Amino acid sequence: FAHLKQHKLRRSKIKLADKTDEITSHVVYGTLNAEGAPQGYLAGMDPRHPSLGMRILSVGQDILNTTEGESERAKRQMHFETLLNNFFPSAPGTYSVLRKLAGIAEGTEIATRTALECNQDFLNAISFSKGCYLGQELTARSQFTGVVRKRIVPVMIVDTEMEVPKPWVMASMIQELGTDEGMDKIFGLTGEDGEKKKLALKGYIPPPLPKISAPGAGSIVSMMMGSVASPDQNPQDASEELNKLRVQGEKLQNEIADLAQPGASIIDKKDSRTIGKILSTPAPGTTVLLAQMRLDRLGLLGSEHKWSRTNKI
Repeated sequence: FAHLKQHKLRRSKIKLADKTDEITSHVVYGTLNAEGAPQGYLAGMDPRHPSLGMRILSVGQDILNTTEGESERAKRQMHFETLLNNFFPSAPGTYSVLRKLAGIAEGTEIATRTALECNQDFLNAISFSKGCYLGQELTARSQFTGVVRKRIVPVMIVDTEMEVPKPWVMASMIQELGTDEGMDKIFGLTGEDGEKKKLALKGYIPPPLPKISAPGAGSIVSMMMGSVASPDQNPQDASEELNKLRVQGEKLQNEIADLAQPGASIIDKKDSRTIGKILSTPAPGTTVLLAQMRLDRLGLLGSEHKWSRTNKI
């Protein structure tokens, strides 16, 4: 709220007030229809990123008169849960995981950083054709030169003994071998079958960094936490192996939770250089967090440094 007040002009006729205790905010996933919100609610799709779902504000006064609760906020929370219970199951923590997987920072995570470093040029949060606003000159200059040396990115930390997931392997090959040779290595684009594959992949350019979906991240966390057993294993052996993985996964999560505090440095063990700063603690139950990373150390600025699937930090 204090940050917003900085942007209010003295002669402006608008009024700003903190309504945290009077209005509740909610998120719904699994629908793209934000029209026809129930009475007492305002709804709209989150304009920043498709994965962030539909945002809902509870604003109606009638809700307070028909719902029991100790406080106004508690009443609104209870009314919303009752209203949506038969349509959308409750999933606490989902928003935090999806937001961090999408590389979207908010609140104190973006303090003291420029708009482009916070990816706001990708989040419908900034205009390069109108002004004027606080920080416009620096933002316009960075956009004109086309060079942003640091950006906020999602980071997922796994145990060094874990098998590297395929998206990381593919991205690493693209960086190490280049697009053409990397594509050949990944998809086997040689011989008669290779020519057919080339036609099918025409126009496709693999990303230089891995892309991972929420289900993909969930699968990796499940494997680390011993929640997935091989169908070929003996049940007793599988149970022992899963228990072992569960203990190791909990230990890793606790270690990361202790170390990955906002402001902590990410240091590449290869040369002991600082390559990033932690901005957020891991999303609950995962090792997914946000960090501001040097893009040259991720192989995105054409430097001698290449991102590797086996980077150790």
